[in-house]
Amino acid sequence: MSADTIVAAATPPGRGGIAIVRLSGHKVPAIATPLLGALPAPRLATRASFLDEADGVIDTGIALYFPAPHSYTGEHVLELQGHGSPVVVEALIGRAVALGARRAQPGEFTQRAYLNGKLDLAQAEAVADLIDAASEAAARAALRSLEGEFSLQVRSLGTALAALRVQVEAAIDFAEEEIEVLPDLALREQLEAAVRQLAALRAISGQGRLLTEGMTIVIAGPPNAGKSTLLNRLAGHEAAIVTPLPGTTRDVLRERIQLDGMPLHLLDTAGLRAQPGDAIEAEGIRRAEAALARADRILFVIDAAADPGASAYEAERARLPAQVPVTLVFNKIDLCVSAVGRPAAGIDSIRVCARTGEGLETLRCHLKASMGFAHGGEGAISARARHLEVLARCAGHLDGAVQQLAQRCARELVAEELRRAQLALGEIIGSESSDELLGRIFGSFCIGK
Repeated sequence: MSADTIVAAATPPGRGGIAIVRLSGHKVPAIATPLLGALPAPRLATRASFLDEADGVIDTGIALYFPAPHSYTGEHVLELQGHGSPVVVEALIGRAVALGARRAQPGEFTQRAYLNGKLDLAQAEAVADLIDAASEAAARAALRSLEGEFSLQVRSLGTALAALRVQVEAAIDFAEEEIEVLPDLALREQLEAAVRQLAALRAISGQGRLLTEGMTIVIAGPPNAGKSTLLNRLAGHEAAIVTPLPGTTRDVLRERIQLDGMPLHLLDTAGLRAQPGDAIEAEGIRRAEAALARADRILFVIDAAADPGASAYEAERARLPAQVPVTLVFNKIDLCVSAVGRPAAGIDSIRVCARTGEGLETLRCHLKASMGFAHGGEGAISARARHLEVLARCAGHLDGAVQQLAQRCARELVAEELRRAQLALGEIIGSESSDELLGRIFGSFCIGK
């Protein structure tokens, strides 16, 4: 960790009633004395004048000094609360730099808190998730993780795996000694209990990931099927221009909404057609196809009155990304004079009238259910895609341990699978991490955090 003393604004850029400039590092007492005229008393809000190099007043406000190790970062920390003028903020930062500090990198304050043992890695990520929370449910989930609930469950599982490893490896290392060996049946039962514990953790983590990152839905289909009307109805306002003319939408339109606290990223695309009429339309279709490949789910809209058999979907089916699930949305059901045909096996379908709103609540429930989102995310903990990937790897190793025990009774292989599962869990809380991983995580933070 750098020994530099760092400085940055801890409040958003721009004008405001109050702005906070934060410093952290061993030089804080030496910087505070000329900047404030004296080092403030620890943890006591002190009214002070913030001074320039000629002892002129830059601003007046409140100074808070937190001596190490009793601070957010574990280092000496000074917070200057002044008026929210960008000019004043920059003057204070410039003064601190002139006195020996340097400007902080994104997330460097929280990175120092992690490196100094004030937070583990999951808690540090929860800080950013709480700042970025787009709903009350997401904020509650992030706060649970920040308070250590996610880390506690990860550590609890890690402790259970460590206890199993001790018993398995002791039987291997001291095979000729008279020690009590855990029978295969008892070992299998404890392994299966760990598998269940991990499954429960993955379930609440999956809910948290949805609250944090949301779900990307691409609305696709032939021209004039009602895609933009559906987008407007889901968004709750006229985000897209709607006309009777086919091909009104030329580019990808993006809207962000919430379904019971789950962020939903809606993308409305140009109508898919085999022979685009011009270069602009061809580019719109190219962008539509690129969006389809990145979606969590495709809503393929069908004009139920004109195409009750969903022939438009069958025509485009081969061009749709195979890895992305599809829901057929039969729109304009108010105009149907014949029964809507059944889609191919394995394809979900919903019947709606985007113009009137009929069937929209069914569609919303379907979207939540398709992502496994239940009960508004109650009890969820803030989690990210990397956490789910790590937990999936851990589950694979535990399944491997169960299989090794059942098929070969090779305890050396069981112990190795348990070791790998433990290492995977360590990546979540930071006991096992790389500099590259830390750089990616903290690089996504805002500067002053």
